[in-house]
Amino acid sequence: MRLPAFVAAATALLAASGARAEDVGCVNTAFKLIGPDHKVCVEAFTDPDIPGVACYLSQARTGGVSGWLGLAEDPSRFALACRQVGPITLPDRIDRQKEVFDSSTSILFKETQVVRMYDRPRNTLVYLSYSTKLVDGSPMNSVAAVPVMPWGN
Repeated sequence: MRLPAFVAAATALLAASGARAEDVGCVNTAFKLIGPDHKVCVEAFTDPDIPGVACYLSQARTGGVSGWLGLAEDPSRFALACRQVGPITLPDRIDRQKEVFDSSTSILFKETQVVRMYDRPRNTLVYLSYSTKLVDGSPMNSVAAVPVMPWGN
C-alpha cells in the first residue's frame, strides 16, 4: 500500500479525476532503512471519453517515513506512453483540449495531470502529462501521440 488509509482517503477528497488509474507495478530505486523504499511506479488508465486508448504513466514516489505517512512531496518526474488498444470512435464533438486524468503527488495541492489534445489536421490524439503546484508548477512534462486509425485490418 502506498499511503496509510486515512491519508489516501483525505487525498482522494482533494483531487477529482476524469479517469481512474490501475496500478501496474513498481520497482525500488533507493533503499530506505525506515519506511518504504523510493520507487518508480506505473499506473494505467483509459481515456474516459474515447474508449480504445490506454495510457501508462510512470512516476517517482518518495519513500522513507515521510513517504509512508503521506507527508512527502513526490518529485515531478514521470513518463507517459499512450496506445490504441481497441477501436477508436471519436465523439461527434471533441474538445480541442481536455484534462483526462490527475493524480495527487503531495498532501498539499500538487498533482500530475494528463491533458488530451486533438490534432485535427493529423487526426491524432495527443496526451500531455505535467505537474502542477498551487504556487509554482514544474516544466517537467511528457507527451504521447495516438493516431486515430482503423482497427483490426
